[in-house]
Amino acid sequence: MAAAAARRKVLEGLKTTDTMFRVLTKSSAYFVLILLSAIFVSLVLGGSLAFQTFGLSFLTTEVWNPVTEKFGALAPIYGTIVTSAIAMLVAVPIAIGIAVFLTELCPMSLRRPIGIAIELLAGIPSIIYGIWGLFYFAPTLQRYVQPELIAFFKPIPILNGLFAGPPYGIGILTSALILAMMVLPFITAVCRDVFETVPAVLKEAAYGLGWTTREVVKNVVIPYTRVGIIGGVMLGLGRALGETMAVTFVIGNAHRISESILAPGTTISATIANEFTEAVGDIYTSSLIALGLILFFITFVVLALARLMLMRIEKKAGA
Repeated sequence: MAAAAARRKVLEGLKTTDTMFRVLTKSSAYFVLILLSAIFVSLVLGGSLAFQTFGLSFLTTEVWNPVTEKFGALAPIYGTIVTSAIAMLVAVPIAIGIAVFLTELCPMSLRRPIGIAIELLAGIPSIIYGIWGLFYFAPTLQRYVQPELIAFFKPIPILNGLFAGPPYGIGILTSALILAMMVLPFITAVCRDVFETVPAVLKEAAYGLGWTTREVVKNVVIPYTRVGIIGGVMLGLGRALGETMAVTFVIGNAHRISESILAPGTTISATIANEFTEAVGDIYTSSLIALGLILFFITFVVLALARLMLMRIEKKAGA
């Protein structure tokens, strides 16, 4: 009887502990949802005055004049989307190439040092990228790269508009390249880790069939890890969309839309960082908060599309 009572007491203790663990983990998950909802509600309430005052024209006008209290979010939205898109176009192929080299081609003695170097790049504060971009990278582009781009694309229709104008140094392209450097280590680290999960037997079988390394990567490694690659790309895109300090230093902070990617521009994060401390008046402050709501919505839409893409890929793979 004593042994049975002791056993029952131990089981009851384990049950209580398990119940507490379940409640704690569930509460943590709900806390994230509550926090996300609270941020969304606060942004909606804070930005409601701007949308009530300007309506949909807030999203479709370029003007941003604190003196006359006329505000439009089109230029920051344009700058955010364009800089992030260019950054991903530059960073994703390079990141995948680095990850392939580290997992398939790199000598074992160099894998760890190169991997550590990439992880250190991810740990550099964004303001350091901004200072380096402003004082060294932008002048280099202005002196050596942008004049060559302007001269090269000048006789080509359509593209000559994208690379037109004087070489400012700072601008959309410069900030996009800085963003590419910043998101590169994140995408590389994720791709490297997922590439290492490919079963060795699959690659050995492919090599046994006479495939080259390129064919193994293309037909085995990439298809097997495509879900992880998309996840890494989305992680980098989220960082690019929300980056503030580095972009603020090198984008030029001009509230206008230019056809040329060499011209100065602005982003949502840079606009908020530059002007929030100087915002005087309810409509000015509300407009900046409305910009934050727009950035929140853009990020949400991008992540939702990525999730749908991942679900579709997983469903197709399961079928």
